[in-house]
Amino acid sequence: METNNPDWRHSVMPAVFTWLKESKSGTLEIDLDATQKYAADILKVQGKGGSRMGGLVGSGTLGENSYISVEQRLSLLKAFSEVAKEYNVPLISGAAAETKEELAKIIEGLATVGVDTVMIMPPKTKVIPSDDEMYDYFELAEATARNIGVTIMPYNNPDAAGYHAISTDLLRRISTLPNVTALKISTIDVSIIETLILENRDLKVLAGVDSVTVFAGLAGACGGITGVGAIFPKASVTMQEHVLNGEWAEANKISQALNSLSYLDAQPLLMEYLKLAMGIHHNDIAGGLRTYGIELTQQQIDDVQARYNLAKERLGALDLL
Repeated sequence: METNNPDWRHSVMPAVFTWLKESKSGTLEIDLDATQKYAADILKVQGKGGSRMGGLVGSGTLGENSYISVEQRLSLLKAFSEVAKEYNVPLISGAAAETKEELAKIIEGLATVGVDTVMIMPPKTKVIPSDDEMYDYFELAEATARNIGVTIMPYNNPDAAGYHAISTDLLRRISTLPNVTALKISTIDVSIIETLILENRDLKVLAGVDSVTVFAGLAGACGGITGVGAIFPKASVTMQEHVLNGEWAEANKISQALNSLSYLDAQPLLMEYLKLAMGIHHNDIAGGLRTYGIELTQQQIDDVQARYNLAKERLGALDLL
């Protein structure tokens, strides 16, 4: 199979879920077969314009990353790499550490299991680092990635608890490092994207919050990473087709149809919520509720069900299921 676009950054890419199963002892373990199948199923889907997802994002926030061991994660990413190679798309995954030296080791480990681009989150430190300290952290990450033949994507997620915001000035500096392939901006404040693009029209920015995909495109984002698109890939790919063509009214219709679910992508329990929605979509609510994360209340489960039903109804009217 061929990729949709010679430049995968001009596409939308699914942040896929890690499917779990109960072991014989009753504990939860990663179901690699199911996880690979669902990832492949998403990559098979075409938008109305004929394009597909341009990459595969594995073992991220939506993939139980905060809860699994290093060994589990590398095994999972190796399985994702097989799927990515089959569909000729890059495999993307994230990395963060307290020190730049730790980060370099993580990047080296990810490359050994087939990760092509590493999303680099800010340092996991209690004290907010200075811009110079932050730059040194990203600079070593870039040099490490370049030496082993992978690229990096600095990841600014200022709306999420626990992530240090990367200042706009620093984003400008690190975007010019030779092996930075793009920036990922996960915030509802799309003016950050617009500011960066106004100063550098060649800069590649990927949006990371489903509820503002269209607005990020208007601001200059060339593509995006989606959680909701893992549930409704046809809708997500078609919306990106309209964004790339500047067909804003058509793109906005799809954004509005997805609105009830996209809202969940910006919530603290986004992984638990969207994974349940994925389980509902595949008639496997029990599977969708299997997570290493937080157990949802019945009220939360009912809310996700209602939001999923509304999105499905709206997308059905647009022939996007």
